Amino acid sequence: MIASQKHLFDIPADVAYFNNAYMSPLMHSVVTAMGEGVALKQRPWTYGSDQFFTFCETARVLAGRVFGGPSENVAIIPSVSYGTQIAANNLPVSVGQTILALEDQFPSHIYPWQDKCRAANAEFRLIAKPSDEDWTTAILENIDRDTAVVAIPQTHWSSGATIDLVKIRAALDKTGGALVLDLTQSLGAQVFDASIVRPDFAICATYKWLMGPYSLGFIYVDPRWHEGEPLERNWINRQGSVDFKGLTRYRDELQSGARRYDMGEKSNPGQLGGASAALTQILDWGVANISNTLAAQTDRIEGAMAEFGFSGPRRELRAGHYLGLYHSEIDLNAFMAHLAREQIFVSARGPNLRLTPHLYCDDADEARLIASIASFFDAFSR
Repeated sequence: MIASQKHLFDIPADVAYFNNAYMSPLMHSVVTAMGEGVALKQRPWTYGSDQFFTFCETARVLAGRVFGGPSENVAIIPSVSYGTQIAANNLPVSVGQTILALEDQFPSHIYPWQDKCRAANAEFRLIAKPSDEDWTTAILENIDRDTAVVAIPQTHWSSGATIDLVKIRAALDKTGGALVLDLTQSLGAQVFDASIVRPDFAICATYKWLMGPYSLGFIYVDPRWHEGEPLERNWINRQGSVDFKGLTRYRDELQSGARRYDMGEKSNPGQLGGASAALTQILDWGVANISNTLAAQTDRIEGAMAEFGFSGPRRELRAGHYLGLYHSEIDLNAFMAHLAREQIFVSARGPNLRLTPHLYCDDADEARLIASIASFFDAFSR
């Protein structure tokens, strides 16, 4: 269990922030690293061409460790939609085949697959939300020989329900389908090992559970797709691009591994330096330790909120770092406004109240949350 890490963040004592799934606050170390990177642009004569790729490779190595695979399998991207489009462009889908996704899944992991199915005259199928939130069983029941791609998260962004990716991968191994993951709501807070799950592509933005800046992400690419087509035809992912004086010796050959999928203008020392600082801290804490610590806190909060009529997925079906709770009688907007007036911040996604703490949430924050909920229901019952 990890003790409170609030001292690493700029969070006032009167603020209780239970909304990491929306956007994580930046640690002091991340802000410092981003500032140092920006300062290089302020004085570009201090940012030599020998450093131009160093920030990229440092971040790539660290991201590979969090994914659970080699850095050669990691590309630097600006967003989940960018990474999803890479996967959609490279995975073959034929007439009559099916791409599976989940009802109420985040749209960045929906639109490219809809377009893919329209172009291929294939079926795009949204798996209906199971009444018990057992998404794993529902997905397995839909996989068959016609399944070309299963495009899913590890943790559902609304309810916090989690999916057994190992079982999904095993089913796809039998039928020949591909697995594409959006890990933005899990990577960094929920244990994931690419060497075991073996996704074809796994995509993650850095601004949530990777605790980094906005407009940056990573995509993990299985070696079977290392000869695929990048989204951009840029110069920086070509062979020989590290030699600035030779850039006009135009090359068709792309860089090795997943680097061929790197975005243009990737060498942003502010963004990459901040992401590296955040990834370093996550690896120092240990993802399993983060997960266990957050699970203990969400278990306590869930137990307290159940007394007021909130419910969610069964504990064994819920990610430890995530609470998506439903209440049939209250106005969520009024409830959230009540909390916000007391500087307690949560969010709503679909019909669910979403509470997602991190290591900056301490016992005092938790006590304030429960007390504020009690005061709301006290007034509500009058």
